[in-house]
Amino acid sequence: MAGGKFKKEKGSSSSSRAQPYQGGIQFHKSKGQHILKNPLLIDSIVQKSGIKPTDIILEIGPGTGNLTKKLLEAGKSVIAVELDSRMVLELQRRFQGTPFSNRLKIIQGDVLKVELPYFDICVANIPYQISAPLTDKLLKHRPVFRCAVIMFQREFAMRLVAQPGDALYCRLSVNTQLFARVFHLLKVGKNNFRPPPKVESSVVRIEPRKPLPQMNFKEWDGLIRICFNRKNKTIGSIFKQKSVLSVLEKNYKTLQALRLSENGSLEDTEMPVDVPILAEAGEDLSMEVDDGEDEDDEEMEVEDVDQKRSDFKDKVISVLKQGGYEEKRSSKLAQADFMHLLSLFNKAGIHFS
Repeated sequence: MAGGKFKKEKGSSSSSRAQPYQGGIQFHKSKGQHILKNPLLIDSIVQKSGIKPTDIILEIGPGTGNLTKKLLEAGKSVIAVELDSRMVLELQRRFQGTPFSNRLKIIQGDVLKVELPYFDICVANIPYQISAPLTDKLLKHRPVFRCAVIMFQREFAMRLVAQPGDALYCRLSVNTQLFARVFHLLKVGKNNFRPPPKVESSVVRIEPRKPLPQMNFKEWDGLIRICFNRKNKTIGSIFKQKSVLSVLEKNYKTLQALRLSENGSLEDTEMPVDVPILAEAGEDLSMEVDDGEDEDDEEMEVEDVDQKRSDFKDKVISVLKQGGYEEKRSSKLAQADFMHLLSLFNKAGIHFS
């Protein structure tokens, strides 16, 4: 669902932008401090958030409180998480002695490090440099909140909402949409902020899925990491890479050994939680062959290892052919396709964590 575009305000000179905020507060661009100054934009964000009078609202990076005031008017209470002590003092000064003072709780600290209390809805204009880790933290928050309406840098926002076939469709798109429904609400011009940022912005609505998907996320993310390492190549060419095959074979052998030791057979069992996660791309994934004194024995051993590698490669390719994925590309696959592909690999005893 798309919203309108807020145009840049006219008549703002560079000298006026350089002046500090009332009370002598100077904003720091390096800390992502870009305060919303357009009251119409603030009203629109609050209106599109769908805040109920009974809602406890989480605001991240409230700054001087322009959005905070509107949130307090709309909901039951606001929990504001702010890192800058100067902004904390400004918030306290602004709302002290008002009807809102008892309904505003300020937590001074890094939102990525503090433990977030219960909240119904999150509405925030955040520092853009924390977009990815904050989105991850919110999606993992329990209990699950109703929705989050957040201002992001435009490109990041478009990655969140991207669909198969879109140029910006990526691992972030797939993983976010696994846990939440994501909607683009508003495009926001630079001059709606003081000081103006260098990039365009967008407001996005994130609604966590209920119930949440029941799956091994490490398995899922391991598959998605591989598939989107070269998203425009065919799935077949990606899984034929030696580094990918080596890691998957290592996981396969580890699981086989664990199942033998625990059950005395290779019957299907749940994947042990202590199996090492898929190795990073920079790790040396080459298989070592012990040196032997007999040259002929050494050659036979190498040939045997190569044959085993070839057998495992055939096993992987057969899975791709079974699902019809060998010639397809990650950039065009939907979430259901990746789920199906993961289930086919798991049924074949191939795991990604």
